[in-house]
Amino acid sequence: MKSGDDTNKYLPLTEATYYIMLSLIEPLHGYGVMQKVEQTSQGTVKVGPGTLYGVFSTLEKEALIVKVKEEERRKCYALTPKGKRVLISQIERLEIMSEKGTGIKGRLTRSVENVA
Repeated sequence: MKSGDDTNKYLPLTEATYYIMLSLIEPLHGYGVMQKVEQTSQGTVKVGPGTLYGVFSTLEKEALIVKVKEEERRKCYALTPKGKRVLISQIERLEIMSEKGTGIKGRLTRSVENVA
């Protein structure tokens, strides 16, 4: 990220916020986001309406997402450029975590198997 960028102040994202933002790389309405989060997380994360709209409110106040259209009662949201930068930063953090975790996973597995 470029210097002077304030994306780090939003990090780390909660798991729910991460998946919600990941779902909004294309404009989507709330129910669609809930479905996409469950699908993308392979069922490990489920967000209900209370969590979703709380996160939407926070992300909108921080200018990380924006409402792009409203049809009847369905509001569609999308990431702003700032939101995209925050999401990229979070993905980079997760890549480091995954890389380091994968590096020791084999050792951990072997040590657990030797104890059993």
